[in-house]
Amino acid sequence: VREKEGLAQTKGVLYGTLNKDLVIEENGIKMGIDVENGQKTGYFLDQKENRDNLKRYVKDKTVLDCFCNQGGFSLCAAKYGAKEVVAADISELALESVRKNAEMNGFKNVTTVAADVFELLKDYKKEGKKFDVIILDPPAFIKTVDSVKNGYYGYRDIITQALKLLNDGGTLVTCSCSQHLTVPLFMQMLTEASVAAKTPVRFVELRTQARDHAFLLGAEEGLYLKVAVLKKY
Repeated sequence: VREKEGLAQTKGVLYGTLNKDLVIEENGIKMGIDVENGQKTGYFLDQKENRDNLKRYVKDKTVLDCFCNQGGFSLCAAKYGAKEVVAADISELALESVRKNAEMNGFKNVTTVAADVFELLKDYKKEGKKFDVIILDPPAFIKTVDSVKNGYYGYRDIITQALKLLNDGGTLVTCSCSQHLTVPLFMQMLTEASVAAKTPVRFVELRTQARDHAFLLGAEEGLYLKVAVLKKY
């Protein structure tokens, strides 16, 4: 927004001092977050309830958390009994946070991979590697109305690749925080991804942002976060 207005990019504290070693607790897990350099306000609080919802799906499972950022989904998976958790992100700074947070909570089953997720999924396919649960929580591929078409195909492609890496009976948790990707478009895209992956998929549940991120009826743009849970046959 500042770039569009011709303003310089800046960051800083408006009042008081900043604790750079800030630790919060979410879903019973301690999380060290970087308010100054982390994305959004240092942590994506709107996914709190969706991370906690992993307890339904991950016990004794192998889990791949893509676009893991600081490891919210990864650490919840570890807490709720996952056998193995692989946290993947292109940012080494984010992965350093994942490792520190895993150690802080005593989780020994979390490993990290620094990679472009699109390329990583292709590499795993070539290697024949599969998982019981895959989580896709990418950044917004669609930030304007003009980018809907390209972003739509980006989401569809990565979901298609993820479905191919799931074991039979596996679970895909896939998210979109793009407000311009409406719920009908999101559902259509999931169907197309299933067809492209050539695999039958059962729709389990559709979730949205945490309850403290409420939206007004009649203002569809407030319903920006879509989270689908899919089961592969």
